[in-house]
Amino acid sequence: MATPSETFSKLPTITLWFWFIKICATTLGETASDHLSHSLGFGYAATSLGLLIIFSITLALQLLANGHHPWRFWSVILATSIAGTAISDYMDRSLGLGYTTGSIILLGLLIGILLVWKLSGGVLSVSDIRTRRDEVLYWMAILVSNTLGTALGDFLADDSGLGFAGSAGLIAGLIAVVTLLHWTTQLSKVVLFWAAFILTRPLGATLGDLFTKTHEQGGLDLGTLGSTALLTVMLFTSILWTNNRGSGVNH
Repeated sequence: MATPSETFSKLPTITLWFWFIKICATTLGETASDHLSHSLGFGYAATSLGLLIIFSITLALQLLANGHHPWRFWSVILATSIAGTAISDYMDRSLGLGYTTGSIILLGLLIGILLVWKLSGGVLSVSDIRTRRDEVLYWMAILVSNTLGTALGDFLADDSGLGFAGSAGLIAGLIAVVTLLHWTTQLSKVVLFWAAFILTRPLGATLGDLFTKTHEQGGLDLGTLGSTALLTVMLFTSILWTNNRGSGVNH
């Protein structure tokens, strides 16, 4: 009988639908975090702490699963997206580290997690994880990469001069380059996955700003609540549809 750490892989197949749902989740993470921190006035510190608690709960449920459960998996992804946004904002605005310093710290932390993962005997797989140790390190890398991606997205949207649409276009172009490298070169698929995973977070951040900011600021002026509601419907519909199709599951 398989032990809890040697069960079926808990990760979905990396398909186009995976990336579409990931972008929906990261964009929702941006708008939901902004709604909690700004619109509801909870602030960055309280929002970060509350969301880390939610992340811990969703992660515990994921760790207890004996196989891939889409709703559990994407609940953790969403929790890391919202928490990552709040943590990044807290580092930048409350601690005053700035986007550049914050990004360097987070990049170093992500590299450290991946090194620990590799040196501890892990395979750094992004599609087939079967041990508890690898699963925990995978989710730590996910949380840090989403936080890092938020910092990069905020830097591009706020300080680069490209604006929300320009930043989104630049990041989409970089993702296209990573996709091209995936299909046309022998570069490490794991490295390319994490590059794409990080880049989808700033794409979500800039798209979130595009949805929520006013017309005068270059946005669509949907507000944090309206954008969050729209993205929630898109995310849940996409998960439900892929789940009913029976796609995106590794055994």
